Amino acid sequence: MILVTGATGNVGSALVRQLAEAGEPVRGLSRGGDPSRLPPGVEAAAGDLNDPKSLLPALAGVPAVFLMPGYADMPTTLAEIRAAGAERVVLLSGSSAGSSDLDNVISRYMVESETAVRESGLPWTFLRPRVFMTNTLEWAPKLRTRDVVRAPWAGVRIANIDPSDIAAVAAAALRTGDHEGRVYALSGPDSLLPADRVRILGEVLGRELRFEGQSDEEARAEMSATMPKAYVDAFFGFYSAGTLDESRVMGTVREVTGREPGTFRAWAEAHAGAFG
Repeated sequence: MILVTGATGNVGSALVRQLAEAGEPVRGLSRGGDPSRLPPGVEAAAGDLNDPKSLLPALAGVPAVFLMPGYADMPTTLAEIRAAGAERVVLLSGSSAGSSDLDNVISRYMVESETAVRESGLPWTFLRPRVFMTNTLEWAPKLRTRDVVRAPWAGVRIANIDPSDIAAVAAAALRTGDHEGRVYALSGPDSLLPADRVRILGEVLGRELRFEGQSDEEARAEMSATMPKAYVDAFFGFYSAGTLDESRVMGTVREVTGREPGTFRAWAEAHAGAFG
């Protein structure tokens, strides 16, 4: 039995589906434990990663755990995972974990999560993906009524990755011990500007979409309306100050899974209905 935390999220939902389709026994953890939100063949479990004791029923008989980062008291959570008899943990981390910049709130929780796993005594694999292609869904509400995308960091290239490719690497690492002690930097096959993604999305939708770059001032004001200042500052550190480079295309997905990662065009075609 493989336990997948965050089973209804971007990566977790793809991971439980892939494991179930491969015939692997899989248990999907979410706060509500709602089986209707999981694919057929996936056992539902309720638990809160901020409350380690709530995870105990879900950990029964589980040799491998896919773990989300950044929750309260990660050391105790990992102690419970180890005490339950788990043999390995695959941690979803992030590319900024390699910077060791503890002044950046996002980097800090990634670094601290990886440190907790390293110190837990459990065999581990870390996944450090680039920005998810699914973040493009943030544009969907506006694109239902207009043909212009306004977004920050017009000059920043990112090798965005389809969460299903992250899930494929996670599935490989969860099944065997062959990936223990590995840190996998994960990317999609193309390094794209925001305008590139808008162009490709427009071609898929059959619409003439236009990209307009936001000023830092406009972007900060818009982001500050929906997220804490520390997180806004973190993103501006990454992409305005340039402390994080996610432009490099990595071959890791192909090396681990034996297939090429999905393109942004393929992702857009699969999700075209979300954009109206």
